[in-house]
Amino acid sequence: MKLHADKPDTLAITAYGEGWVAVNGQRHTGSLVLTSEGQVLPWEGARFEDLTATHFERLADTMNETPELVVFGSGSRLRFVRPALLQGLMARRIGVETMDTPAACRTYNILAGEGRRVVLALLMDT
Repeated sequence: MKLHADKPDTLAITAYGEGWVAVNGQRHTGSLVLTSEGQVLPWEGARFEDLTATHFERLADTMNETPELVVFGSGSRLRFVRPALLQGLMARRIGVETMDTPAACRTYNILAGEGRRVVLALLMDT
């Protein structure tokens, strides 16, 4: 009997390194948003210090259905944003998890592979 790996219907992070990620084999070096519905979008959040509430509020509208969770990859090290920046997501009952970018990539792959409605927002270190 031959066994074949399941091919997920969603995009996945297939590799990552310092300052880049590969989505289904295509390398990206800028900050990006990836949804479990299959969208890859640039994210204007270029530097952690420049993030605003608007950067996070826009994540709620990247999918056809409201996401269950936003996974925020803060770069090569774990950095938490001020809670006030996340109020718009929390008001819409969208969970937010913050982690360093490698952990965020792994977490997104697991959740998207389970069919969850998840948005990954990755901040790339430059």
